[in-house]
Amino acid sequence: MSTLAWIAVAIFASAYLLIATEKVNRVAVALGGASIMLAIGATNAEHAFFSEDAGIDWNVIFLLLGMMLIVSVLKRTGVFEYVAIWSAKRARGRPFPVMVILLVVTGVVSAGLDNVTTVLLVAPVTLLVCERLGVPPEPFLIAEVLASNIGGTATLVGDPPNIIIASRSGLAFNDFLSVLAPFIVVVLVVLILLCRVMFRSAFRYDAARAERIMALREADAIRDRRLVVISLSVLALVLAAFSLHTLLGLEPSVVALLGGLLLLALSRLDATEVAKDVEWPTLVFFAGLFVMVGALVATGVIDTLARAATGAVEGKLWPATLLLLWASAGLSAIVDNIPYVATMSPIVAELVRAEGGLDKAQVLWWALAIGADLGGNATAVGASANVVVLGIAERAGHRISFWGFTKYGLIVTVISVALAVPYLWLRFFVL
Repeated sequence: MSTLAWIAVAIFASAYLLIATEKVNRVAVALGGASIMLAIGATNAEHAFFSEDAGIDWNVIFLLLGMMLIVSVLKRTGVFEYVAIWSAKRARGRPFPVMVILLVVTGVVSAGLDNVTTVLLVAPVTLLVCERLGVPPEPFLIAEVLASNIGGTATLVGDPPNIIIASRSGLAFNDFLSVLAPFIVVVLVVLILLCRVMFRSAFRYDAARAERIMALREADAIRDRRLVVISLSVLALVLAAFSLHTLLGLEPSVVALLGGLLLLALSRLDATEVAKDVEWPTLVFFAGLFVMVGALVATGVIDTLARAATGAVEGKLWPATLLLLWASAGLSAIVDNIPYVATMSPIVAELVRAEGGLDKAQVLWWALAIGADLGGNATAVGASANVVVLGIAERAGHRISFWGFTKYGLIVTVISVALAVPYLWLRFFVL
């Protein structure tokens, strides 16, 4: 690598260390790191602001902004309180069954929607449920983020890296569903069992609170029925447009932004008040992080790492599968998995072709998908959904530290990826 590339690595590592130790505000670190990368020429304005592979992913930024506007309006209807009371009553006021309900809903919805969209909808409900039950919301939020990243792995549209892999490999929606969905069901069950152990101190049952919850009527939580109808109708249109965006020719970011602005206009609410609920620090943090990661892409750091890893095992399919799986999980824990997969996909395509394009060689694509998707659970900045939920929690007065998230995320990631080893071996090398 060039001297500039090594300097970029040093800057990124220093910024990551500051974010991890929380000595400096993470937004300031991300913006400072991005500014230094621009100042030394590791990236430039063309790359940082306009490149799809090495710059700010405006699709992610505007997708988040649009969905945050929708959630902000929904909060004012009382619908989140309605869902919170409903779920708490179904679980009869017992915290662990409530978590199970929320995890299953999050995992299933994430398979059809973007992970970030899912957690934006589920997190406000979770905060209200925990308030009603008198339990700390942090374990519930952490568990839901983990479930969203796991559930998103199951389908072609569940996580952006899967879309990149599909376009490069020619794999179809049903291929993802048939190969990944059965495995993800198992991982979700394992996650629920792990949560029972990891967060056991949070499941304090309060009989008096449970009794009060059972006496509540969900309908009483609704504050504006007209706005509920409008909000849910716009949300339904947005979700439908997400699933049909290729036919409509509209990017999900455009759909979300149009939906958010349409709902804002129809709601007749004060736009300034609605905008106050948008997680602006989270959006700025993402922008800075994208520029820093983009500098690693632009200087060839990620490409060098990827080629070195795969070059060492070319022609050895099973070792290549294992290395790709674990390396993808490790790298996706510290850099955004979208540029990583975009960089790695051409290399995997070459490896598959080197194996003669055999069906068995497709295991490399699945190793890349599982590693990149599940690796995002390992750290607080490993996936977009993680950062969003940490921002929501902090805004609600329930700060989750980098290590407060990572100590649980690492456990889940290692176990999840370890489960993929026998699954891929049996699926592609034995059966």
